[in-house]
Amino acid sequence: MTIRQTSGRGRRYDSVLDTVGDTPVIRLNQIAPDHVNMFVKMEAFNPAGSVKDRLALNIIEAAERDGRLKPGQTVVEATSGNTGIGLAMICAAKGYPLVITMSEAFSIERRRLMRFFGAKVVLTPKAEKAFGMYRKAIELAEKNGWFLASQFETADNADIHENTTAREILADFSDASLDYWVTGYGTGGTVTGVARALRGKSPTTKIVLAEPSNAALLASGEVNPRNTAHQATEGHKAFEAHPLQGWTPDFIPFVLQETIDKSFYDSLLKVGGSDAIAWSRRLAAEEGIFVGISAGGTVAAAMEVARDAPTGSNILVMLPDTGERYLSTPLFEGVAEDMSEEEWQISRSTPGQQMDG
Repeated sequence: MTIRQTSGRGRRYDSVLDTVGDTPVIRLNQIAPDHVNMFVKMEAFNPAGSVKDRLALNIIEAAERDGRLKPGQTVVEATSGNTGIGLAMICAAKGYPLVITMSEAFSIERRRLMRFFGAKVVLTPKAEKAFGMYRKAIELAEKNGWFLASQFETADNADIHENTTAREILADFSDASLDYWVTGYGTGGTVTGVARALRGKSPTTKIVLAEPSNAALLASGEVNPRNTAHQATEGHKAFEAHPLQGWTPDFIPFVLQETIDKSFYDSLLKVGGSDAIAWSRRLAAEEGIFVGISAGGTVAAAMEVARDAPTGSNILVMLPDTGERYLSTPLFEGVAEDMSEEEWQISRSTPGQQMDG
């Protein structure tokens, strides 16, 4: 067997920001059904570890270009974590102060990561759900004259996915059919931006959208009210708390509305939290792919798609982030810190370096 070699990327980067995007598409070899080819797009390869690096970068750079964001101005945004982490990285690299509002319900690792990048994190009560942190960010922006990133409303969100994520997908499948593309939604930027391109350049690709089974906002057929700035003015009645952090806030964002209006998805699947966790664990244990709960949820939806997919179908699944920001969540429940009996037996099988116990 020939030893693996690498040759470098053939360039030197001027900034960490230049490494956003161009994430790899990887085949699943162990857990995918035999009759299909299942691939994942691994967004954890972005420099701050998630797909949200893309929209965070474009929101800041678009606002710089058109003058909405002034030098040294404070940026503020509501986030479940990944957008905030991406913004924290970008604001650190560009020199902008950043204030994040986040529900106390989201994982502790996320707030610590943002603070590590130098951001300030203002927590909001769990009982007020995502809508509470969202309204808090708007209040802070209006009171202090800060730049509101507006990930849920801005066209800069979907635009970056149309111009990067979608182009990468089309290039990676330029020599093969892409039969199904499976994704969840948070802000709606990924599905809206990628779907624009797929509908135009790969019209035979079936777009499959997934949402939590107990927070099936799109399946309800109802849209929450919004103001003239396209901001949600109340939470969605169909929302219930779910463990898929980053999927489905308690309102339908305006960025997602284009997907609804233009029928940018061919089917809508519901995913349970326990199924999402199970598939995330299998990705790690059987494929060596370490991702979060929302990624497991997308794989769960893809497995449902695969059941009825024709033999030889190519299925691409979006994996939004890395698993390291879920250490304090149910994803890691039951993962022991101490040695199991089997591990103790392995240790005792040789006489040296024994632990007490």
